Amino acid sequence: MSAKLLKSGMIVSVMTLISRVLGLVRDVVTANVLGAGAMADVFLMVNRIPNFLRRLFAEGAFSQAFVPVLSEVKAKHGDDAVRELMAKAAGTLGLIVTVVTLLGMIGSPVLMALFGMGWFQDYLQGNAGGEKYSHASFLLKITFPYLWFITFVALSGAILNTYNKFAVAAFSPVFLNIAMIAAALLLTPYLDDASTALAWGVFLGGLLQFVFQLPFLAKAGLLVRPRWAWKDEHVTRIRTLMIPALFGVSVSQINLLLDAVIASFLMTGSVAWLYYSDRLLEFPLGIFGIAIATVILPNLSRQFATDDQHEFKRTLDWSFSLICLLGLPSMAGLIVLAEPILLTVFAHGKFTAFDASQASLSLIAYASGLVPLMLIKVLAPAFYARQDIKTPVRIGIIAMVANMAFNLMLAPFISYVGLALATALSGSLNAWLLYHGLVKRDIYRLNSTTLWLLGKAVLAAALMAALMYWCSPDLAGWLDMAFAAKAWTLLWLVAMAVPVYFGLLWLFGVRISQLKRQTIAETKS
Repeated sequence: MSAKLLKSGMIVSVMTLISRVLGLVRDVVTANVLGAGAMADVFLMVNRIPNFLRRLFAEGAFSQAFVPVLSEVKAKHGDDAVRELMAKAAGTLGLIVTVVTLLGMIGSPVLMALFGMGWFQDYLQGNAGGEKYSHASFLLKITFPYLWFITFVALSGAILNTYNKFAVAAFSPVFLNIAMIAAALLLTPYLDDASTALAWGVFLGGLLQFVFQLPFLAKAGLLVRPRWAWKDEHVTRIRTLMIPALFGVSVSQINLLLDAVIASFLMTGSVAWLYYSDRLLEFPLGIFGIAIATVILPNLSRQFATDDQHEFKRTLDWSFSLICLLGLPSMAGLIVLAEPILLTVFAHGKFTAFDASQASLSLIAYASGLVPLMLIKVLAPAFYARQDIKTPVRIGIIAMVANMAFNLMLAPFISYVGLALATALSGSLNAWLLYHGLVKRDIYRLNSTTLWLLGKAVLAAALMAALMYWCSPDLAGWLDMAFAAKAWTLLWLVAMAVPVYFGLLWLFGVRISQLKRQTIAETKS
């Protein structure tokens, strides 16, 4: 099972890597045409709202509620029942999301008043910052339909993942990146500003992702006609699980939105600095954390449905170990190379070296919580697979309240960096409470073998980080370099760090084959 999961995880990781690389190119283009000024703050704020709702209606709450029920139906009733469930889920969810999309487009001024309170206040008082509110309300009308497209993309992706066709859903985001890059480069000269061009890129990206998946559903015999079925037994179970998950699974996104609300009261550039640092954090989070979570949820759901507790625990142990082995060096690398990465990747065009310096501070704060944020992605599915939504929701509420408390304590003293640090702290609390909940219910407990493995990984990551810091030029050296020299130096540091880290693990006695042989003999101790 571990070997099969590893293969599936690698497939998703490779597809996600392609998407994230193009996403990085997209962000470079965005930084070039927008910089970190007022229009950058406006577009990045606007883009967060449909993305947040996407987490609620699509990839987040819906997937976590839908996949366990779908896996059970497939295991117990076969493919015909799966097609029937897909038709009913698509019809029911589709109508709801259509209504929400229309309301969002019509009510965009109200939404922007809620999420951009600082800008709305300036608008009411006739201050210059009021232009941000007006333009954001307009852009939101363009980007909001993305929610409709991506909801059906998530639905079809969940179906394909259940049939072990992971590559299609993992590759789909590539089209969003291509659309936004094309819009920024081709539409900007014909529109008033780059933010409007990028908004149309978001719309087109959602449409392309939706169209891309249709042939794969048809080939698998899963393209069905949607039907309204609010009271259907399985649909009722999905929405019963989904309602609390609407909040619980999206705590991290809610925290980011609350950060943006507070950032709208801070200096111009705060929203952009937080965004670009968060985007770099999303790179390892998506390639490793989300990829592994995507693979294990259908497996955990099937193992729970067939009452295979042994494999359920093995799957959790495998994913926990792999997350830490990959997440720890990623965290160390981001912290040590925060400013060089931002200088190399984004400091071109309207995005200045000063912006890179400011964003590096929030990147370091975000990166300090990378491993816990990744662990949430594999610990929460252990509850969702068991159709236990209430526990992670309760934990999510605690984490969100803690995040707001940390925001209020830290933002007055260290501004936007406090918002990033608050996210890391609340994410760590969330991960710890999820793990404690699994231990308390005797679902999963770290064994001594895994703990030794993690200890060796921490030491190897620390030594790797120290070597990277020692070999890296000082800040003045980075600033004096041309782009090609920066890119080459950064590439060399990363290329050196990877074999050093895994070489240290090997010297410490860690073998990749251990992940395939891992047992749970000690989990009951």
